Amino acid sequence: MADTPTKPPEMQLQVQMSEEVSNGQYSNLVLVNHTDSEFVLDFLYVQPQQPLARVRSRIITGPRHAKRLLKALQENVQRYEARFGTIPLDEDEGPRH
Repeated sequence: MADTPTKPPEMQLQVQMSEEVSNGQYSNLVLVNHTDSEFVLDFLYVQPQQPLARVRSRIITGPRHAKRLLKALQENVQRYEARFGTIPLDEDEGPRH
């Protein structure tokens, strides 16, 4: 009987988070830029009637991880919409009064 290769056991990732980070940062705008080697995501909070929005958090990541993030977001939005209904985008909502 031939030996069959076995996969090494999966390592369980333990995540540590400070209390400050666990509180999170609210963001209602994300600016995305990229170079050939990285993606930069700037998360901002835009207040109504305010001309200045400060970056709350900047995430810099590689292209492969950015693509995995996109896939994870797509899957989670699909699950959310299956449970709670379609998420309207501004252009889908029509004129506001």
